[in-house]
Amino acid sequence: MSFESSPVKFTPALPGQPVAEIATVSGDRPVFRAELPDGRMVWLVSGYENVRQMIIDQRFSRALAVSPGYAQPGFEMFAAGSIMGLDPPEHTRLRKLVASAFTARRVEALRPRVAGIVGELIDALAGQPQPADLVAGFSLPLPAQVICEMLGVPAGDLERFHAWSDAVMGDWQRDADVIMTALAELYGYFGALIETKRARPADDLMSALIAARDDVDRLSEHELTAMCCTLLIGGHETTANQINLSLLLLFDHPGQVAMLRADPGLIPGAVEELLRYARLGGLAPARVTTEDVQLGGVVIPAGEQVIPLFGTANRDPSVFADPDRLDVTRDAARHLSFGAGVHHCLGAQLARMELQEAFRGLIGRLPGLRLAVPASDLEFKPGMAIHSLRELPVRWGEP
Repeated sequence: MSFESSPVKFTPALPGQPVAEIATVSGDRPVFRAELPDGRMVWLVSGYENVRQMIIDQRFSRALAVSPGYAQPGFEMFAAGSIMGLDPPEHTRLRKLVASAFTARRVEALRPRVAGIVGELIDALAGQPQPADLVAGFSLPLPAQVICEMLGVPAGDLERFHAWSDAVMGDWQRDADVIMTALAELYGYFGALIETKRARPADDLMSALIAARDDVDRLSEHELTAMCCTLLIGGHETTANQINLSLLLLFDHPGQVAMLRADPGLIPGAVEELLRYARLGGLAPARVTTEDVQLGGVVIPAGEQVIPLFGTANRDPSVFADPDRLDVTRDAARHLSFGAGVHHCLGAQLARMELQEAFRGLIGRLPGLRLAVPASDLEFKPGMAIHSLRELPVRWGEP
């Protein structure tokens, strides 16, 4: 084992760009040092086993990554005050407070309501002239309305939420003052809403968290506000963009869509394959080594920022045969898109169910759904963690 040197310049690829380019950049090194567009020097980890080992190993710390002394661009400024910037046991304490709301049983009980929202949104789309923007008309409002109802947040404030979320997710050049202003406004909004809920509790997740704060002192006031902000942003941003990117893939694979239309029972498995295949873009949150760690044939020194490349894990040919082929009949359940270990995505079951109902509705009710513009005309917002589409103009019915 040895300390690796000779860093390379690394810019995250946009969705649709081949993951295989990473091997060229890294010189086929599974773990390598890199300079990011914001000037940070980090270690990047590729390949299924290396990525999985890293994200379950608590010697790679999220809390250290957002501590003073480490750069906190965009999303990390938000994570520093939330559950996403904690390690056990603090992380475990907060996760337990909300985990019961996202169990498979609770999520399945929500399915009829989610299917109803899908139907309402498709009804509204069907009444509009074509082409229609699927981002504004479907993929964004669906998960946003679901998480707003779960939390007890007014869905009418969606545009404000999304503006704050865009600022927080940021891009490599986003001014820190813009991000801090958005965070202050977001925290202020939830601070006021929490006081309203205190006076008039309801049967929602926010009221339950307030009770956990006020009745048994299981979290601080700051933790309460941060948890609400985290659930709101995390509950809609990634799912909305997963819908968009999955649809782009399906538009390019009409034979796969035909299979799903002929046999809707394939949709749950197809969702896993689309989660494996589609990359949301950008980079995952960094972690920092608490000691020297051996990984992928090198020793990463203590105190170094390390970032997993999930796209390479999900396209690893040692785990997924012919990984660059989209196959909705594939067993893709081992993908790492929701992470693993203590930071496995809390809302994974909810996201899965929302994606299943989204595709069930779109494929079943909008035959011939297709892009209304050339794919090259689509514009991505250059976020650090997620490259989201600004618009997704579509048509349906007979060409």
